[in-house]
Amino acid sequence: MFRPMPSSLRLTIATAALLLAPQISFAQDETLPAPTITLPSADVAAGGITVERCVVKFLNKTKLPSESAGKLIKLEVEEGMAVQAGQIIAVIDARQAELTMQQKTAEEKVAKLNAENDINKRDAVETEKIARAQANSFEELYQRSAAGYWEMRKMQAEADRAKLRIELADINAKVAGAEHSITQYATQLVELEIEMRTLRADFPAYVENRYAQLGEWVQPGSPICELVQMDVVRVEGYARDLNGLIRRGMPVKVEITVGGSIEQPQIEPFDAVIDYVSLERNINGEHRFWVKIKNKPVGNDWLVKPGMQATITVLPQ
Repeated sequence: MFRPMPSSLRLTIATAALLLAPQISFAQDETLPAPTITLPSADVAAGGITVERCVVKFLNKTKLPSESAGKLIKLEVEEGMAVQAGQIIAVIDARQAELTMQQKTAEEKVAKLNAENDINKRDAVETEKIARAQANSFEELYQRSAAGYWEMRKMQAEADRAKLRIELADINAKVAGAEHSITQYATQLVELEIEMRTLRADFPAYVENRYAQLGEWVQPGSPICELVQMDVVRVEGYARDLNGLIRRGMPVKVEITVGGSIEQPQIEPFDAVIDYVSLERNINGEHRFWVKIKNKPVGNDWLVKPGMQATITVLPQ
């Protein structure tokens, strides 16, 4: 006949089971294999290292600023326009700077005439010759007792003073030359001011945004428009170090999804080289790197656009 277990015995068995459970679990965990890091296999290394989920980005994207204060009298661009390097984007009123330029040019001419003027030097040289000859004559007269000592000394002092005038003329000529240089620099500053009032594109670009309006007063640093470079773009990705297998200058094959659907994407291949590998490693142990590719025009548009997804395959060397 079955006899029920006493309640005190059941409590003892349950307590022992709770105490032994962590030890049993720990013993089971010790039997599990340690996690391993899988490096690229020989086949992967032979065929190259593929980095997915790369993104197309702008190589150059800048907000063109005003460099001077004034009224915007010309605005040559609209959103969507393509501009070439050096093309005029906008012009700021330069009438005051042009008048200042005329003033500085006249001042430079005056300073140049003063710098080239050697009349004082020539006069001082001739005067010194005469004074020195007179001093020598009085010295001879003094030797023959035909002139007094102080008369002779006075003439010598006049000759020495005439020599000092030559040195003074040399110093004045140097000062005039320095003043001429100052006026030249002042003229160049005004020329630069006028040049800065004509804003030009620094690279072949596409006008993404236009901020300023014709007739608007702008300050130095005011954004006029946003320019983006489209003829050359950058494809950026992140990859593990892989013991230095990804290095600057290595050849790569870039495949960019330029259209299609998820089931049938349209892939465009490009050949390039790695242009940059960051020294910094992120929390996932990855280094940022990017390559430059030449974009392809399609009518008035471009085939590759920032934001498109890409895959980069680093080719073995």
